[in-house]
Amino acid sequence: MFAEVQRHSAHIPQWKREEVENIKNLIASHSSFGIAGVRGIPSNQLQMMRKNLRGLAKIKVCRNNLVFRALKESTNDIKRMEQYVEDQTALLFTDENPFRLYKILEQSKTAAPIKAGSIAPKDIVVENGTTPFPPGPIVGELQSVGIPAAIEGGKVVIRETKTIVKQGEVVDAKLASILARLEIYPIKLGLDLRAVYEKGITYDSKILAIDETKYFNDITSAVQKAFNLSVNTAYPTRNSIVPLFSKAINETRNLAINAQIMIPEVMPVLLSKANACMLSLAQIVLQKDANAIGNKLKEKLKSIPEEKEKKEEEEKKEKI
Repeated sequence: MFAEVQRHSAHIPQWKREEVENIKNLIASHSSFGIAGVRGIPSNQLQMMRKNLRGLAKIKVCRNNLVFRALKESTNDIKRMEQYVEDQTALLFTDENPFRLYKILEQSKTAAPIKAGSIAPKDIVVENGTTPFPPGPIVGELQSVGIPAAIEGGKVVIRETKTIVKQGEVVDAKLASILARLEIYPIKLGLDLRAVYEKGITYDSKILAIDETKYFNDITSAVQKAFNLSVNTAYPTRNSIVPLFSKAINETRNLAINAQIMIPEVMPVLLSKANACMLSLAQIVLQKDANAIGNKLKEKLKSIPEEKEKKEEEEKKEKI
């Protein structure tokens, strides 16, 4: 059997063995490595991507069979990345966080025209409005692919917004040409990160594609709900202890006032309420018998409207 392995290895060119070892060494020397699709990316743009990612990630494009061999000779965790090796593949080696790497690659993608025979990655919509074309045969060409075009005011216009291709449908050559002329670029051209391996964990692109705004809003909402629950159930935490004390103090004060418990903290309020009740009672008594109350109290009752007007005037000035 040893002889058979030797004969099999002898058939593998040296450069292939070196390439496999190089891939394995790159995986071992970086905290993360990813697998991305590169189909449709021109070589000059791929070179530009390499340049833009310099210092962040190393891009390596090689044959799939060599990638499979390198993965098979790696640990079981790394072998799971085999399922993402298909079509035209590139390997990315980085020490960057997988989520940040995915975000950077997505932001680096550029809009590109769709090619004839390609499948629409999303609904392709043509918006209504004026086009850059002068009146002529272009109107018929637009109409022939389902775009409602017409001539208005000496200009070619699209009369209504319309979805001309549904997601998953094939775009023919004629429509692809028209879309390019309208500068509608439905394709996002760039590295299509399929998965990233980091410290024994494989992150699929679906996991890496995080809606940061929704994620932040969900955390904010969870924190607020936890805080409200803590306060409403009187469960003391570092964040809720101050509001709980404030709430307890206010409820204790209100109880003392409503129950007329004479403690120093609420005596001014109780005396003020008692004085108001006394004046109201005196007003009622005065209306029934002018001699039932003393002159001093009568003067006090007369001054109440003036004091009220003065107070309202001061409040108006403060608002101004």
